[in-house]
Amino acid sequence: MSSRILVLISGSGSNLQAIIDASLAEQYPGEVVGVISNKADAYGLVRASEAGIANLALSHKDFDDRASYDQALIVEIDKFSPDIIVLAGFMRILTPAFVQHYQGKLLNIHPSLLPKYQGLNTHQRAIDAGDKEHGVSVHFVTEELDGGPVILQAKVPVFDEDTSDDLAARIHEQEHRIYPLVVKWFCNKRLTMHKDVALEQAILDGIVLPVSGYANDE
Repeated sequence: MSSRILVLISGSGSNLQAIIDASLAEQYPGEVVGVISNKADAYGLVRASEAGIANLALSHKDFDDRASYDQALIVEIDKFSPDIIVLAGFMRILTPAFVQHYQGKLLNIHPSLLPKYQGLNTHQRAIDAGDKEHGVSVHFVTEELDGGPVILQAKVPVFDEDTSDDLAARIHEQEHRIYPLVVKWFCNKRLTMHKDVALEQAILDGIVLPVSGYANDE
């Protein structure tokens, strides 16, 4: 039985499209059952509609605070009964109550080699620091912003002449490769998150992953 995937977006939805495309393969263990955006003009909603996937916009601007928005978002998400919630360019900081509600079921992709460059403007920060290597991380979501255990990373070179747009394009190619793979691991029940009082860990095939995630993406 396919796992039910719910995707949260704010923009163009290119990672959403990569996951939709991957899910159409015969042996893929998950199905995208719903897409929710906090922006009504997000092109990702068009992608969802074209794929025949239920979708809706729930604007954060219609709510007085972050907590009330997240509670309304929980109500909408739970209507889909998802097994996994995938953040694909969802540009919202989530409240602890939201994260706790979906603990162990929330995945995010972040354009840096975490724990480096949490937050925004990661490509320019890597260039400004003179880094020779940059990348992208898929991780479980915890209450710490961009701080959950890393599952898988992909690295790209940084060239002297690179602009942030150059790096972004290179990173996007890797995002579209590794995010559907990690979602597949989760849907196959190979991937879980262990949490105790002091520590959160990503576990793949019963093995605790190192800080930088799985070392081989084959």
